[in-house]
Amino acid sequence: MNRIFGKGKAKGPPPNLNDCIGNVDSRAESVDKKIARLDAELVKYKDQMKKMRDGPSKNMVKQKALRVLKQKRMYEGQRDNLMQQSFNMEQANYTIQTLKDTKTTVDAMKVGLKDMKKAYKNIKIDKIEDLQDEMEDMMEDANDIQEALGRSYGTPDIDEDDLAAELDALGDELLLDDDSSYLDEASTAPSIPEGLPAEKSNRDGVLVDEFGLPQIPA
Repeated sequence: MNRIFGKGKAKGPPPNLNDCIGNVDSRAESVDKKIARLDAELVKYKDQMKKMRDGPSKNMVKQKALRVLKQKRMYEGQRDNLMQQSFNMEQANYTIQTLKDTKTTVDAMKVGLKDMKKAYKNIKIDKIEDLQDEMEDMMEDANDIQEALGRSYGTPDIDEDDLAAELDALGDELLLDDDSSYLDEASTAPSIPEGLPAEKSNRDGVLVDEFGLPQIPA
């Protein structure tokens, strides 16, 4: 059957907007090069006309310059048209990509919402409150245990008023002990002798020291 009717051509991939934008931009660059070449020709003709006198030759150069300028205007129109097409396709491509990103975001949010619902199904608020109450009770029991371990034994009950009165009396006794009369006694004590003690002798004429002992001759 293929020999009779032939075989159909395989369908190619669908047109890609990015490829279209690239092709249009390439055509616009090609037109820009043509415009640049025409500008160079216009500069050359203009320089020739400056050096020429009025006459048929100058008019001929002028006609060539006008023809080149006309081509330049035509290419400029084509370039502007291509640039506008490229801009429009870029805007369309941006809008399409934004819609795709929005769809992806919405799908991700839906999946996240389902996961949150599944997670909340396994969490019971009542159980959490019971857990908090149980932890609070355990903390109170721990504080009671610490207070019990820190309790003192065999300490008599003392009235705080008696302690305050004893503290006041202790302050008065300290003030009374602050007596400086001992300084007066120290001032009236005999002064310390200065210099060497005088030599003394006993009944037998032997020299003795201040303690009454015989002196050893030096």
